[in-house]
Amino acid sequence: MTTAPHAVRVTGVHKRFAPTGPAVLQGIDLTIRPGEFVCLLGASGCGKSTLLNIMAGLDRPTAGTVEVAGDGAALMFQEAALFPWLTAGQNVDLALRLRRVPRAERRERVAELLEMVHLGGAAGKRVHELSGGMRSRVALARALAQERDVLLMDEPFAALDAITRDLLHDELERVWTATGRTVVFITHNVREAVRLGQRVLLMSSRPGRIVREWDVDVTGERSISAPQVASLALEITDQLREEIRRHAV
Repeated sequence: MTTAPHAVRVTGVHKRFAPTGPAVLQGIDLTIRPGEFVCLLGASGCGKSTLLNIMAGLDRPTAGTVEVAGDGAALMFQEAALFPWLTAGQNVDLALRLRRVPRAERRERVAELLEMVHLGGAAGKRVHELSGGMRSRVALARALAQERDVLLMDEPFAALDAITRDLLHDELERVWTATGRTVVFITHNVREAVRLGQRVLLMSSRPGRIVREWDVDVTGERSISAPQVASLALEITDQLREEIRRHAV
């Protein structure tokens, strides 16, 4: 893991997709500490995914700079995006092959990663044999196989039912604690953000700017239904609604 003073630093980032087009992001300044779990919230179309893609190196800002510690970030999308002709184990193995991990080491590493996401017995299963939650776990194992210090997650559980999503919250929290990764997590679900994040950032509607942030200090049970989670989620929801109303006027 990185020993740098920051895992991600975004300075003065602006983004337009055309020289005369509207601003998508405007003046984003953000520092994320190593090992921190940060959740990004905002209305649809506010630029959250654009910002994540810039952090991942898949897009470039129109102005400003982005620094990511180590050798870049791994990105996990809303869709698991597994290769259907490969097994669960082979999907994870592909990330290791791309890193040129020797064949002799790959089988053991695949087994370790699948065990980490509680899929130790599923290495030989094809994608069509996996539930939605299992596919998300394989995608997480594949992202971890990239061995990047920073993990970027773009609404990875949005398509799942509430019970499966809640179980995966527990799994992600366990994996984050075990690996020490820095996580930047996009969600539309305010309670999910409070349930998972150490810090929650609210983005305005376009042009996207960070307008509020909350440190999440929840004692005791950290679950969707916990009273402290619900209370803070209501406060953040009020601010989110205000941002949406302001944009609609």
